[in-house]
Amino acid sequence: MSRPRRDPRAERAVSLVAGEGSRPRYDRTRRATGSGRPRRDPRAEREAQRIGGLARARYDLSQRGRSVGEAVTTPPRAAPAAEAPKTLVVEAPAFLVAVVPDAPGGRLSGHDRQVIGAARALAGREGAVAVIVEGACEGLGAAGADRMLRLEPAEGYDPAARAARIEAALADLGARHVLFPESLDGGDLARRVAVGLGEALFTNAEAVAAKGLVRPARGRRVEQSLTPPRLATVAPDAVADYAGPPREARALPFEGSAPPPPAKSILSATRIPADPATVPLSLAEFVVSAGNGLSDLDTFRHVVSALHATPGASRVLCDAGLMPRHAQVGASGTVLAATCYFALGISGAPQHLQGVAGCEHVVAVNTDLHAAMIERAGLAVVQDAQTVMPALLRLLAEEAAEATAREPAGEGTAP
Repeated sequence: MSRPRRDPRAERAVSLVAGEGSRPRYDRTRRATGSGRPRRDPRAEREAQRIGGLARARYDLSQRGRSVGEAVTTPPRAAPAAEAPKTLVVEAPAFLVAVVPDAPGGRLSGHDRQVIGAARALAGREGAVAVIVEGACEGLGAAGADRMLRLEPAEGYDPAARAARIEAALADLGARHVLFPESLDGGDLARRVAVGLGEALFTNAEAVAAKGLVRPARGRRVEQSLTPPRLATVAPDAVADYAGPPREARALPFEGSAPPPPAKSILSATRIPADPATVPLSLAEFVVSAGNGLSDLDTFRHVVSALHATPGASRVLCDAGLMPRHAQVGASGTVLAATCYFALGISGAPQHLQGVAGCEHVVAVNTDLHAAMIERAGLAVVQDAQTVMPALLRLLAEEAAEATAREPAGEGTAP
């Protein structure tokens, strides 16, 4: 026979460990020379796959074929970094599609991004999207803007003067189409510009394409379609955001002259902010919610008041009667469209996550590192909310004191 014959007694004698007490002990990793195929040791193989330097046991499954050896002390090789997307540049567009966003606080809102996405559908490959903003505004290129025309912001709130500045900018651009958001400010501005230019306005468009615009009519029983007009407003949540590579957002000079101040048809225009505590959750911009992990609701109300936010709650607190039913956030309560959502002691049930899916920023405080709300949050604090709330109140009080100290002395008082 070509294959050597196994000798079980010799193999057993080789694996005997001497000096291990009265009972014999055997080391199964030892094998006699020429005893055939070596026996697998699953424990040693598993230990060889372990990644060192971590608190919890982690294993590199790519080392599956590795037998006995030292444990992996370095993390697996990281994947090569993805290249940054190339910025698209339109040098000589055939025409321009202008967008006049609300851009509150110098940032594009979700509705503004949707309007720019609608403008991209009208521009196609041959056209370019030009955004008209007042003051600085960030994120225009990523939102899909090829050009940017910046106007100097006016002092105070004067809708008639703003409409006159937009009319002058549109005359300078010569855009084929102009889109506005169908919002409180954007809708009012669009109607003022349409009256000033003497042109028709197609309002509340819910479908935007190069072939035409569509909007509901007669209580949404019929649809009205029209070839893309020059002036139109886009309904919220009707058109998807631009999802392509970033655009250039090249700054354009404003070559037109400043329009003369319009006649004072409005004697006084003042924004009166609403009380955040009485704003409906569906319209709130900043919502602070309490969950089952919160027991001190008095401190929670102080935090909501100090942050000038709208109070919310999870279903557990509303079912227990600790918070009113109209404050419930979630699929069975109110679906939010807030800019920021601050969750205190909320684990994140699926129905609750559906209610905050439209929020731009989510901040969560929870003791469970693996809670669903922690995973959803852009900023997570793994700590007890009962400890975080007093610390947050102290920081807000310190900031308020510093702001008061920096304010200049009033007229008639010594500095």
